Amino acid sequence: MILPAALLLLGALTAVLAPRLLARADWPDREPVVALWVWQCAVAAVIVCCALSMTFSAAAAWHAVGGPVFASAPGPVVEAYALGTSGHWADMTAVTLACGGLWSVAMLTREVVRARSRRRSRRAELLLRVPVLPGEVPGSDPLVVLEGERPDAWWLPGTPPQLVVTTAALRRLKGRQLDAVLAHEKGHARARHDWLLHCSAALADGFPQVPVFAAFRDEMHRLVELAADDVASRRFGRLTTALALVELNEDRGVFGPCPTAQAHVPQRVHRLLTPPNRLTAARRLRLTAAAALVPVVPVLVAFAPGLRALG
Repeated sequence: MILPAALLLLGALTAVLAPRLLARADWPDREPVVALWVWQCAVAAVIVCCALSMTFSAAAAWHAVGGPVFASAPGPVVEAYALGTSGHWADMTAVTLACGGLWSVAMLTREVVRARSRRRSRRAELLLRVPVLPGEVPGSDPLVVLEGERPDAWWLPGTPPQLVVTTAALRRLKGRQLDAVLAHEKGHARARHDWLLHCSAALADGFPQVPVFAAFRDEMHRLVELAADDVASRRFGRLTTALALVELNEDRGVFGPCPTAQAHVPQRVHRLLTPPNRLTAARRLRLTAAAALVPVVPVLVAFAPGLRALG
């Protein structure tokens, strides 16, 4: 039974080729939402390949698994998968992939628990620095102004979510620049970018030796910012959004010669100041549809022996 090995090979090819193709493409920065979708589909295809390989390996190794998997399959279909010719490697493959799946779930759980812990500590700190006045309900105000010398603004997820803006940011931001910052942060919240970041971080931390997961995490951090920039620029203009980014980050040294943790900010400003060059709607649709088919390919490969047996 070579199907599990073929699925693993397909997953490895996807993990190697997808990041390279996306790195060479000239459209992800122009269409960050489409790029986010393509990345998710590519990583989903890798995971589907591993999951299907694990299932067929387990079905070949243990009748207790193979029986339920092929319970309703006709005899020719079961014979087409040649479950009895797998050898001793099937159980090892199944156990290894199952451990990988459990480890992925554990890493995602750890990431979510850590994020909730950070969120609770930030809310506690916020409540300490901005005490609730008599008659107010804690967390009821969607906008919180925080006394601070550093211009900053961030979205605090939760129930309900809150947008925090420092007084230094209010002094620096002029006109509709504050509105652009608010629209940017609301774009993150509306698209649930925090979950994308959690999942990508869990995969990258759980499997640091797998380059596709590290690239997935890095691109998610970059592309979600570009997508939120586009949300703000569509409402308040590209120049206004770019100036708001400059005002918030000018004192952090991000525009100097030495790279910083926010080294992507100058690139975002340059992108906003460059005339937009979006893809046509037809090409965006083609890219979206093609990406959606990528996770379907391993499913078709998995069902191919059974479909051929049915004629």
